[in-house]
Amino acid sequence: MKKIVLLSCAVIIFSCKSKNSIVKPTGLIANKAMVVSAREEASAIGVEIMKKGGNAFDAMIATELALAVAYPYAGNIGGGGFMVYRKANGEKGTLDYREKAPLAATKDMFLDANGNVIPGKSTKSPLAIGIPGTIAGVFEVHKKLGSLPIAVILKPVIELAERGVVVTQKQEERLNSFRKEINAVNGPNSVLSKVYIEKDTIKYPALAATLRRIAKNGRDEFYKGETAKTLVNYLQEKGAIITMEDLAQYEAKWRTPLSFKYKDLNIISMAPPSSGGICLAQIFNMIAPYDLAAMGHNSSQSIQVIVEAERRAYADRSYFLGDPDFVKIPLKALMDDNYLKQRMSDFSFDKATLSSDIKEGNVNYNESMETTHYSIVDQYGNAIAATTTLNAGFGSKYYCDELGFFLNNEMDDFSAKPGVPNMFGLVGNEANSIAPQKRMLSSMTPTIVEKNGKLFMTVGSPGGSTIITSVLQTILNVYEYNLSMQEAVNVPRFHHQWLPDLITFEPNTFSTQTFDTLKSKGYLINEKTTPVIGKVDAILVLPNNKLEGGADYRGDDTAVGF
Repeated sequence: MKKIVLLSCAVIIFSCKSKNSIVKPTGLIANKAMVVSAREEASAIGVEIMKKGGNAFDAMIATELALAVAYPYAGNIGGGGFMVYRKANGEKGTLDYREKAPLAATKDMFLDANGNVIPGKSTKSPLAIGIPGTIAGVFEVHKKLGSLPIAVILKPVIELAERGVVVTQKQEERLNSFRKEINAVNGPNSVLSKVYIEKDTIKYPALAATLRRIAKNGRDEFYKGETAKTLVNYLQEKGAIITMEDLAQYEAKWRTPLSFKYKDLNIISMAPPSSGGICLAQIFNMIAPYDLAAMGHNSSQSIQVIVEAERRAYADRSYFLGDPDFVKIPLKALMDDNYLKQRMSDFSFDKATLSSDIKEGNVNYNESMETTHYSIVDQYGNAIAATTTLNAGFGSKYYCDELGFFLNNEMDDFSAKPGVPNMFGLVGNEANSIAPQKRMLSSMTPTIVEKNGKLFMTVGSPGGSTIITSVLQTILNVYEYNLSMQEAVNVPRFHHQWLPDLITFEPNTFSTQTFDTLKSKGYLINEKTTPVIGKVDAILVLPNNKLEGGADYRGDDTAVGF
């Protein structure tokens, strides 16, 4: 009931607003600094670090690792992610700590003798595990941008692991639904194989010990030290192909941000191997000529425009995108105004374009499902957007009890075979084929938005292929539809990703009249009950320079500030 009431309120509030009316904030307000993440414990630890004088980057490290404790569903040290930052002086950057394929990986490792994909091998076998990047990522952030000692930053995280985390209702439901799979891989005595109910406390002594060694010995503890040896022994015992050499060679990588304009906004997002920034840039460019505000929020017309742009962007994603260290990606050509105008030239309000009629565009080469996102703004004016993942819920389900964490199943994000969909239904091509040391393509879209040269918003979401469309709609909700940050996160979302050729709507949130109008134009509607579309955590800088948090009620997400 909470969901329907929240959505209805948001829609009613929205309908009373004009584009230029003064928006009343509805989310948490903070004067100086804020963290919005998937668990209150992680947000609170990030804020605690900033209260001690730490900056957004110190808080990023604390929040990231606190999520590994409080939110093992997606928070991790056995996975990887991306971070976008904007310093108070306007300097911007992005860090890629995405997982990599092991040295022994091969292009056809998930195919049978007849060249067909073996079901489950890229998601539920030890071969699904990529080389983790999270610890390399947080130490890279600390080296370049941190201010407090790493021991100070990790202290409250280690204490949380020792003290334990109280189980929420949503966590109880997740553990119940995954218990059979976790148990099958790890046995009944593994920490998260046991039965927990709401308000129970789960302690993580093995993870606390791992984090204590990392705090003492640095990043090399995870990639070359005792932790690395224990991890490789565990993985090889299970049949994985990751070696000590794989861990020793792993590096996080600073990359150039992907920036583009939408009207008077400057949007800064992640470049490949994330598909997020490029897809966002294409969609925003394709919808810019249309007056979405006049069409109305979530009206059939605005849905049409957004869906048709999404359809074309995801078709290009499928064909052109991969790891830029391995494949040449025509970024400039894909973002070219004339190219994108031509891509939308066959769109008509009268009828749907079928995905079967849409292929990748002609360009010249001129140059998880379950993930978690957190947003941070500090008292100095620095901002970060970071998205981190194990891929599926609890990743590969392989849990190293000796070290206290789950391993990812990110190898599924490669194209096991061109044209065959992965677990999110995303179809890939040769650009995203498997190769040793290659990073798999991602949909993660941590994004920072500037308006009139100043920090305006930091935003991101989990949700596999729905991440990009969730981030897009949240920015539009604030900018075009004049919603507060919390309302922009609350309102219903929809999603299209080229293939399968369906518009997916959040269940019980859109009118049958909207569906009927879209169906009459040939759109295929997924009306079945679906998982939530995204789980956005965002921060908006208000005109008075205070901060409004948008924490997604679809999870246990919480904003904490001071």
